[in-house]
Amino acid sequence: MRVAQIKQNKIVVNKVDDIRLSGRKGAIVKVLGCGLCGSDIVKFRQGISPEGTVLGHEVVGIVQDIDSNTKFRKGDRIVTSHHIPCGECSFCKHGNISMCTHFKKTNIIPGGFSEFVYVSEEHLANVAYKVPENMSDEEISFYEPLGCCIRAIKRCKLKSGDTALIVGLGSIGLLMGEGLKALGYKVFGCDLLDDRIALANKMGIESFNSLNTNEYKLNIDAVFMTSGADKAIDTALKTVRPGGTILVFSSTPQNFGYPNNEIYYKELTVLGSYSPSPDDLKDSFELLTTRKVNVKGLTTVYPLDEIRQAFDDTITNKIFKAYIKIN
Repeated sequence: MRVAQIKQNKIVVNKVDDIRLSGRKGAIVKVLGCGLCGSDIVKFRQGISPEGTVLGHEVVGIVQDIDSNTKFRKGDRIVTSHHIPCGECSFCKHGNISMCTHFKKTNIIPGGFSEFVYVSEEHLANVAYKVPENMSDEEISFYEPLGCCIRAIKRCKLKSGDTALIVGLGSIGLLMGEGLKALGYKVFGCDLLDDRIALANKMGIESFNSLNTNEYKLNIDAVFMTSGADKAIDTALKTVRPGGTILVFSSTPQNFGYPNNEIYYKELTVLGSYSPSPDDLKDSFELLTTRKVNVKGLTTVYPLDEIRQAFDDTITNKIFKAYIKIN
């Protein structure tokens, strides 16, 4: 089978041995496609993943072979996430599921940018869903990233009528906006790129250039930082109300830090959010399949052989979101 691997600081498509159940419970899934996540790009650019790694976790595919006690059958089109918390450790009991050791160890094998993957029985039982016929592969591939956004929104503990500002209107920022709107909150957005601002406004997210923040005189309950730029911190501090919340939902090339006095005197809450729980993913699946969240038009499709171009186009902001069509 063919996979896209990290080789000598490049993404290279290679042939490897076919993956089989070999007595394991679970399923072999023929991958139809896989979304390119910002975390894939970070892992690649910063050399976090070892040589030979197959990235990708926003997987849509068809069950090719299965030995499972779950409801899934051969031929089902499914979507799955890649990590599963144990539900019993201290991290899980405190709601920090993405810090769970079991969560970090679980994954689909070898990774989504592959013609076939092994999906364990545990994945099938907890984080996999059969895709409705009226959903396209590209639409349902947002299942896991939207789950991440739902978790971030929940962590902010917003109240009815609260306002939110998204700083950074890339694909995850727009998805965060869709999630906030679907859950009933007033949403604003800002970015430096005109095409992003235009699309956000078209999607019903009142948006403006980040350089014009002072003109809006916003008093925001929760600011969602979906940009890793250092200036995003300044924007967040200018717009969040006293006693408000800043949610960090992006990695940065370095730790810029926060002005301590701003946090102290304004009694701000600054928190991070990383990966979703099974409950967050369940909410994500419902929002997508009922079309309360709209993701149409956000993806640009690339064949597996052009995955390096997909990485390049995403990094240089030529597209919003890449979807790698495998089979």
